[in-house]
Amino acid sequence: MKKIFLFLLLGSSVVSIAQETTINDALRYATSNLYGTARFRGMSGAFGAVGGDLSAINVNPAGSAFFTNNFGSISGTSFNILNNSNYFGTKTKENYSTLDLNQIGAVLVFNDKSGKSNWSKIAVAINYENTNNFDNNLFSAGVNPSNSISQYFVNQANYIANTDFNDYQYEMAYETYIINEDTSTPNLYVSNVPSGGNYYQDYYATSSGYNGKLTVNAATSYKDKLFLGLNLNAHFTDYVLTTSLYESNDNPANSGAQPTVRNIIFDNQLNTYGSGLSLNVGAIYKATESLRLGVAYESPTWLRLNDELIQDLYTNGNENVPSGDINRYYGSPIFVFPTYKIQTPSKVTLSGAYIFNKKGLISIDYAMKDYSNTKFKPTSENLYRDLNIQMHNQLDNTYELRIGGEYKIKQWSVRGGYRFEESPYKVDYAMGDLTGYSAGLGYSFGKSKLDMAYSYDHRNYNLAFVSSGMNDTARIRTTNNNVTLTYSVNF
Repeated sequence: MKKIFLFLLLGSSVVSIAQETTINDALRYATSNLYGTARFRGMSGAFGAVGGDLSAINVNPAGSAFFTNNFGSISGTSFNILNNSNYFGTKTKENYSTLDLNQIGAVLVFNDKSGKSNWSKIAVAINYENTNNFDNNLFSAGVNPSNSISQYFVNQANYIANTDFNDYQYEMAYETYIINEDTSTPNLYVSNVPSGGNYYQDYYATSSGYNGKLTVNAATSYKDKLFLGLNLNAHFTDYVLTTSLYESNDNPANSGAQPTVRNIIFDNQLNTYGSGLSLNVGAIYKATESLRLGVAYESPTWLRLNDELIQDLYTNGNENVPSGDINRYYGSPIFVFPTYKIQTPSKVTLSGAYIFNKKGLISIDYAMKDYSNTKFKPTSENLYRDLNIQMHNQLDNTYELRIGGEYKIKQWSVRGGYRFEESPYKVDYAMGDLTGYSAGLGYSFGKSKLDMAYSYDHRNYNLAFVSSGMNDTARIRTTNNNVTLTYSVNF
């Protein structure tokens, strides 16, 4: 059994809680944020033709060949996330801050000074970075004028797949009086939440975890003009999403002896964990001493994932029920789903950098990524086939632009950057474009350096409180304000 039970009935690409697999479960691993060293973040990651930074090798593996000495760095980041929500005119916000050690790595440089070979340098590096930090809190609330969350359970009960998970959604809703069999149509279920609209609903979500990447890198240079590099990457992920959805109503009670449900609390906890592999290849060419051109390819990431889900359902203040059932609770076991696979899209980055008399530089990266190539596997199974078709139709070939600059004043370095990333969707209703800015400072003590960077980005998206049955969404604007500190040393 795979966890994609009602996806065909969903029919909309909105971020939602995880009762069923959606496109956004794949995008959680297909997209990555801008992390790494403070120098890298201070220039908004525009390092594809610059090199000489441990985070830069994630953009272009040839960059490690620009180190002149053995080098190591460690980075920590203060993450601050602000989520502003608008749900049917009610505005709420939730702020979350955390500290994380997000990068550590080193590079060894081997120079051939004999002059007997045109391949004069080899660099070998190992680097660990978080590619995504999932720590986040979100709260959204408002009065829905027409739709109850009970429609999610009605859909589950009337769905003909009869999977174990689908049957359990029906059972927990039936036992808490949310649904009843339609007296006029056998085997068809209806909601016991009274009609009339104006359902107060609030949704609270807290998530934790990370996507991490361990990179083993090798690079070399030919006549100090052409630089070539290769990365082998091991990926790790551990993601926990806990959600609580509450609904209340004071509509007129259902007629006759039909139960009437006043309050619903639906809690979910999803844990996704697993690992994967990918590789990068890249080249940087010194057209002149000042001008560098780069090209890099990042393969798909092949992830092998596992999901575990726990659900709890409560109803309170029930009417037209036995006296002991005014408040009802039904809790699930741990659903352990079979292992599945995700293949993320590949990425191509074209880069250029101009060095000003070793005092400063300006760098531009242009990256292309076709999210429509994202796949759940095995593709031979019909359930994944339909989801993959939907991703192919709804996701797009996107671009990312990064521009960064650096200028040195004696021991000081001043940096700045800009970043724009297109939405993965052809129609960006579900998730909008990302825009970011950055600034940074660095000070060299000789053999060691201390760098600091501030980065800002924002993105809008739409959130559905349940993954099917009602498609009303809250508009969310997520803003990240991050400060990174890196200590590095030549040895």
